[in-house]
Amino acid sequence: MDEIESKKEAGVSTPTKDAPDSGHGEVFLSDTDILRHPQAVDDALDPLNWSSFQKHTILAIVMSLYFMFTYITTTTVPSFPELQEQYGLSAEEVNWTVAVPALGLALGPLFWSSFADIIGRRVIFISGTVVALAASIGAALAPTYNGYMAARFFQGFGVSPAATVGLAIINDIFFEHQRGQKMGLWVLAIDLGLLVGPLIGGFIGLVSHQWIQWLCVILFGAILAAEIAFLPETLYPRNYMLAQQEARKGAIPIDDEKATGVAGEVGTADSPRTKELAFVNVKTMPSIKHPRPWASLLRFLMMFKFFAIPIITMVFCYGWYWWILAVITMFPVAYAQYSPQIQGLLFLGMIIGTLISELFFSGALSDKIVLRDAKANNGIRTAESRLWLAYPAALLTSVGLIVWGISIDREYHWMVGQVATALFAAGVQMGNTVTTSYIVDCYSLQAMSIVTFYSVHLNLSAFISPFFIVPWVDASGFAWTFAGQGIIVFFFCVPVFALVHIFGARIRNRSGIPNWVDPEHDT
Repeated sequence: MDEIESKKEAGVSTPTKDAPDSGHGEVFLSDTDILRHPQAVDDALDPLNWSSFQKHTILAIVMSLYFMFTYITTTTVPSFPELQEQYGLSAEEVNWTVAVPALGLALGPLFWSSFADIIGRRVIFISGTVVALAASIGAALAPTYNGYMAARFFQGFGVSPAATVGLAIINDIFFEHQRGQKMGLWVLAIDLGLLVGPLIGGFIGLVSHQWIQWLCVILFGAILAAEIAFLPETLYPRNYMLAQQEARKGAIPIDDEKATGVAGEVGTADSPRTKELAFVNVKTMPSIKHPRPWASLLRFLMMFKFFAIPIITMVFCYGWYWWILAVITMFPVAYAQYSPQIQGLLFLGMIIGTLISELFFSGALSDKIVLRDAKANNGIRTAESRLWLAYPAALLTSVGLIVWGISIDREYHWMVGQVATALFAAGVQMGNTVTTSYIVDCYSLQAMSIVTFYSVHLNLSAFISPFFIVPWVDASGFAWTFAGQGIIVFFFCVPVFALVHIFGARIRNRSGIPNWVDPEHDT
């Protein structure tokens, strides 16, 4: 008892079977296994009960759109010389063509996310893909720089639901203890899109830079077809259905605190849900409390109150992640002696580093560490266990940045740059998985708002990066510019992550719990 009381004072909630998730990221574990959370309903329409094949088909669709999230941003990088020639652009101005879609990616979640909680995930995913497809046609046909930039913005705006709504879908169909691996795969998709984009763009650019956009049209068309055919609605009125299930058993409603008002509805006819809804549903979801359309923006601002989230998110986005776009946009300058096709192949180092990192050192390893710590902590699982991998991730990122910058300035063999970018990309992939897993575990009942906050800052950092990297390299050279970035990652980010690792539970305890939950947990 004394040990449990001490954990309470430290900001760690004690596990109970009645409240498996406190909103602080701790869940109950038995001596042999975890208590599954969320609690599944005895209902074939509950996404948690769908077959593994269907769940992973849905995950593949989500990952495909998230791949395009960054693919559209960087696939044009090898065609920079052709864009400069057609539109009469300077080196700085052509870099802005990468920044503008990132702005659309940053603003889009503030628009789409609330509607995904009102009319459902499926229709928002389809609508966003249609917008991105149309914008890609516009980018392929744009006769002017202004028209091209407008199309690029709406490309980002259209594909942006892949971040917030995509993660909401993953939360809908997988139990919490499975999400580390699934979120690692989800993060892998965005990081691979960022790196595979220039590789493919370099070869498609042999035809023309317009065909880079026509390929985007084809890819969005294929994803749209998959969404229409294989993506059912996953937003499920969990608390309402749990209450009905318990009422039929003669028990009290589960999760009373979050099921306010449900008891009076128990015994009514089951609401249409998931696969029973219209093929393209545009009506409000039944048996779920809906946010206002502007709720995403308000909750984004309210997230600053819950200090653990802005600290980790903003330090990662503005002190760590945005350097990856700095590296990518400087590839045409760093390897100017090579053709765009060879430049594209030089992204293989980052691709290999990203894949190795995710397969062996990110999501699945994070899940194992969390379970190990929980067994040593009287069955209490804490979000801070996710942060152990941040330290090797930061070290890999820093070493990769420093070595790559020096290799360019001193004209080392290209293989040195490949090893450096592999280390760098492995560190960023691991750090991205750590960050997203941690912030979602902190407040899992508010996952949509958490990921909106993360996605906005991640893409704002990508938007800002191209504006300063060219002047910085011109003034300081590659070695000092990227050595400076490596120093920032290690000596700024690591201490902050360490402080949150130690004091995160106390910070969350003092910040309190958000006064809203995602709609599937509300009625």
